Amino acid sequence: MQMQPDLIAEARRQSEICNACRYCEGYCSVFPALHRERAFSDGDITQLANLCHNCRGCYYACQYTAPHEFDLNLPKALAEVRQDSWKAHAWPAGFGNLFDRSGVLIAAGLVLGFALIFALAQGLRPASGEGFYASMSHGLMVAIFAPAFLLPLAAIAVSLRDYWRTVGGQGVTLSDVGAAMRSAGRMKNLEGGHGDGCNFEDEDRFSQARRHFHQAVLYGFLLCFASTSSGTLLHYVFGMEAPYGFFSLPKLLGVPGGLLLCLGTAGLAWLKTKADPNLGAPSAWGGEMAFVALLFVVAASGLALYAASGTGSVGWLLQLHLGAVLTFFLLTPYSKMAHGFYRMAALAKDASDQRLRQG
Repeated sequence: MQMQPDLIAEARRQSEICNACRYCEGYCSVFPALHRERAFSDGDITQLANLCHNCRGCYYACQYTAPHEFDLNLPKALAEVRQDSWKAHAWPAGFGNLFDRSGVLIAAGLVLGFALIFALAQGLRPASGEGFYASMSHGLMVAIFAPAFLLPLAAIAVSLRDYWRTVGGQGVTLSDVGAAMRSAGRMKNLEGGHGDGCNFEDEDRFSQARRHFHQAVLYGFLLCFASTSSGTLLHYVFGMEAPYGFFSLPKLLGVPGGLLLCLGTAGLAWLKTKADPNLGAPSAWGGEMAFVALLFVVAASGLALYAASGTGSVGWLLQLHLGAVLTFFLLTPYSKMAHGFYRMAALAKDASDQRLRQG
């Protein structure tokens, strides 16, 4: 699928004006990368778009926004290219458009549909088992979720390979990957270049709120992933099967992770209702909110399931949670979740470009 040339052309026009002005050079990684170029290929614009974190500080500082004849709105121009790049590189082709058009309906329908399937699967529950395994066998969970986790990762890998070719990516070193991870971990590009934050939700006030909520989502997700991974190791390596007590590694990682995910997703959803949608990609607003809501449901249902341990609510909470998790996995290559992979690739390429220029 080809990217839309009119979106690329508009982002190129605005980038060329920004390149002549250079007022925003210290705001984020976009502007040093932009100012290193004299002409912008389609791949250059795609890279800049995925490097942009949409903090919007440059827009509120710009003297060439409407009603000026230049009519600059770089956050929107790059957001639209960024969204289009995820759709264009999505694999299998054509799936990328679905979630933006009807994200809420697709996510809700899949969660409820999968929950119903898991409810029907109760007829296959084992004769014995503890905790969750009293409702569904470990083998059945693995048979369902292993391919649902691995196949979307394969789709993401194919998409990123195509993206890397488009932006002219070269070989990266461990130092490049490390620099990208440090930038993502700090949410460096949401600091505003001066450490005071950005203007995402309020034109007249710098705020660290979006940065902190993003960090809560990132670290909450990583803790939950570590929790699942530790449970897998305990099960297969040490022969220790669930359920695990509160002071076990899966719970000590998973409970704080779930709480951070709930806090972060709720905060980001709240900020999106306060922010000007015309400084992003307006057509993708519903899909982005649907993704945030889905991630919140995954975390909240997991916490509720743990809190309900030993009660009669475990059965239907397990069905809801598994339905939400399965939906999240399957939609990863085509929802806002894909932006994390593309953002890391863009940050790694930016680090690589700086290293090669200095060397």
